[in-house]
Amino acid sequence: MTARIFAKLICWVFLLMMVALVMVDYLATDVTQKNYIQNLTAQLVQKGRMIELTPPGPEHFDSATARRLAHSAQARITVVRSDGKVLVDSEADASSMENHRNPNRPELMDAFAGRVGTDQRLSATVKVRFLYVAVPVADGSVAVRLAIPLRQIDAQINELRWKLLASTALAFVPAVLIAALLARKLSSRFAMVISHAAELARGNFRSRLGGVDRSEFGQLSKTLNETAENLETTVAQLQHEHAELEKLERVRKDFVINVSHELRTPLASIQGYTETLIDGAIHDPAHNMRFLGIIRHNAERLARLTEDLLTLSRIELKRQKFEFEPHLANRLIHDAFDLVRPIAEKNSIRLVEERGPEELMVFCDSEAVSQILSNLLDNAIKYTPAGGQIAVGVRQSSEMAEFYVRDTGIGIPEEDVPRLFERFYRVDKARSRELGGTGLGLSIVKHLVAAHNGTARVESVVREGSTFFFTLPLDEAKLPLLA
Repeated sequence: MTARIFAKLICWVFLLMMVALVMVDYLATDVTQKNYIQNLTAQLVQKGRMIELTPPGPEHFDSATARRLAHSAQARITVVRSDGKVLVDSEADASSMENHRNPNRPELMDAFAGRVGTDQRLSATVKVRFLYVAVPVADGSVAVRLAIPLRQIDAQINELRWKLLASTALAFVPAVLIAALLARKLSSRFAMVISHAAELARGNFRSRLGGVDRSEFGQLSKTLNETAENLETTVAQLQHEHAELEKLERVRKDFVINVSHELRTPLASIQGYTETLIDGAIHDPAHNMRFLGIIRHNAERLARLTEDLLTLSRIELKRQKFEFEPHLANRLIHDAFDLVRPIAEKNSIRLVEERGPEELMVFCDSEAVSQILSNLLDNAIKYTPAGGQIAVGVRQSSEMAEFYVRDTGIGIPEEDVPRLFERFYRVDKARSRELGGTGLGLSIVKHLVAAHNGTARVESVVREGSTFFFTLPLDEAKLPLLA
């Protein structure tokens, strides 16, 4: 590629130099020819004045005298009377020559009028192009005309012309060498730019051009590098957005599948037992109340699922209204305990309230925190066997307060921990459904904590228990801007 660009640049340089050489030849030849003829005309006028003074006078010259003077002047000499009669000519018989007083010989017409006349034309006598100069003699009754063949002038001009062309061509040699160096440098830079553009066309937006300086090529390289950076950023952003869209699409599909599955089971149970009752089992005192109890249990499960879905939807769409106010951290824990204490006592689980500093206050929505703690405590009760213990506490951590719910339950396998806060994700699906879980509790916890600019996490060891953590801000300035 570099060689091709270099060859094109050199061809253009040679073409420009040839055009320049032709222009130099034309202009120099024209100027030289005009100057040469002007100087030669002046010399012929001077020679004509000298011939005018040669005795016995031009009108009395014979052929021998004319030839002798013509040889000395190196020009053809013709003496013409004012009436047009040729008196003598150094190269032809005057008696056989036509009358020269006519407009075709303007130099003689000027001489007869008393002034020097000049002209360039083809001689009617010897059929050769001449430069004619006519000088008036005495009172203008006679004119002495000197003529030089133009081929002599052309030969001298051509000789000078070739010398000038040779000198000019020789002077172009350094210019050609410099042009070759510049062409090589430019072709190399062009090749780099073309190669870089090809890399961008292939999608390699990490390609960068070197040689960024203040020159035009340097500025072009800088602009192309900035373009590549912008393209790289844009493509990366588009790829990220595409990945996010694919992820959202997977989540949507999973959500639809999970919701359909979660709704199908209780609905099928309700429909089946209802049909059984309608078919006559309602009059069977041994089974009718049990069937109605199953129907009520599944209806309550549907109600909880619907409520959790609506809550999650409001939070994700940012339609959940929060009232952030300062609250004592210990009071939030105590109120949550009061809500779940009856269930814990029924399951023989001991609740431990690990109080933090009494003056510790957090900025939060109390209803949202109550739901967070209720969901975490509800999960802990479900997966903690009778005789176990659940502890809830709070501690100050930098600019946040960290709450925790620690149980002595069955624990969570390590491979399940990263997905624990996903919607409908269950470690033990059969046990979760048996206990009435919707699979949305921890997802709601994560979203409610995030709405407070906090984070949620879990630590767990199988058969030893789990600890769920979440943080709330201590300062109102740490709350979300849209809060």
